[in-house]
Amino acid sequence: MLKGFNHVAVMTNDTDRLHAFYREVFDATTREMADMPPHMRLSFIDLAPDVELNVFQIEGNTEADRQEPDFERGRLDHFGLLADSHESFLELRRRLVERGATDGFVTDFGPVHSVFFRDPDGLAGEVCWAVPGADPADVHPPGTPAEGYDQPS
Repeated sequence: MLKGFNHVAVMTNDTDRLHAFYREVFDATTREMADMPPHMRLSFIDLAPDVELNVFQIEGNTEADRQEPDFERGRLDHFGLLADSHESFLELRRRLVERGATDGFVTDFGPVHSVFFRDPDGLAGEVCWAVPGADPADVHPPGTPAEGYDQPS
């Protein structure tokens, strides 16, 4: 009955910096919600059709600072984005490495290859590429290096 996620809501302490990162890496567009209370800013980062981050910047709120360690970041640990092609996956990986948001390690999870990144707020994200013809039952554990990529040492 569902066909995917519509949005993920995130907290930030610097909306403009976050917008710039997603525009530069993912070619995202951004927009602002008008008529918000003076202590709150709500904006949207459109990553793909029907895929967005709802970004809240609230004066005095410190939740955006809680980013370490993994699996102790609150209810949302990370989010995964699906690249539309292998070429897009490679280009996004390149841009993320260029920005220092990842070391570029590509995990072979079996049905998908994945590169994890951190945005400027420290929120963990993942870019995935669905491997054509991969057996969905042939799942590999985290940390399995994917073949065919220059992996960091």
